[in-house]
Amino acid sequence: MRKLDVVLFDLDDTLHDDTFAYHSAAEEVAREVAAEHGIDALALKAAYIAEAEGFWHRLSPLDLKVKLANLRASMWQSALESVGVNDEQVAQRSAERYNTYRVKYFTLFPGAIDLLRSLRERGIKLGIVTNGLSETHREKIAVLRISEYFDAIFLSDEVGMVKPDPLLFAHACRTLGGAPAHAAMVGDRYDRDIRGAIEAGLYTIWLNVRSEQLPAGAAPPDATCGSIGEAARILLEPAGVS
Repeated sequence: MRKLDVVLFDLDDTLHDDTFAYHSAAEEVAREVAAEHGIDALALKAAYIAEAEGFWHRLSPLDLKVKLANLRASMWQSALESVGVNDEQVAQRSAERYNTYRVKYFTLFPGAIDLLRSLRERGIKLGIVTNGLSETHREKIAVLRISEYFDAIFLSDEVGMVKPDPLLFAHACRTLGGAPAHAAMVGDRYDRDIRGAIEAGLYTIWLNVRSEQLPAGAAPPDATCGSIGEAARILLEPAGVS
């Protein structure tokens, strides 16, 4: 473990349980639509989740100008059509309900605040580096009440870069006044969080919450763990924060 001056965190499924939030909101909407239109609620939920996950997996700098409110209506429309409901008004209403419901499910992982507080007490500069867009993620960060723990927040559309671009990690380190050689990145997605941070020269902690396999031929992270609590034990080792 190297001496650390900066620690960067992904947001979704790293500091908070985003999968729980959007799955729960999607199911709530799907069950309402199913009751109104006599369709399979779980099939609609699965179709919407596939649409949403596909967008975020494919996210590129070209997508940074997109309006998520419009995009979500389009995703719901595609999901609805897959189960036999072709109605733009239902799609728009589903998107609006989804946006409302999702917020109430935002929940930090146990131990996240304790870790952030401990790192700050040790003089470590903290940053969030996320492919999320300001349209929704500024609200999410406010609802989670974590902005006070971070010295800077790097949202893709605000900085004009998308993980795994190593320049994004280097930019975050430079902004926080640290060198990549004395910085760490904690994230749940190997392809987005870990690969780019390795290329930028950061110490990497893969929060492998889905028990995924390391991609064939991929450079391994410096550490792998299954919870933010395990990441805290790594980061708070004396050598890491001296």
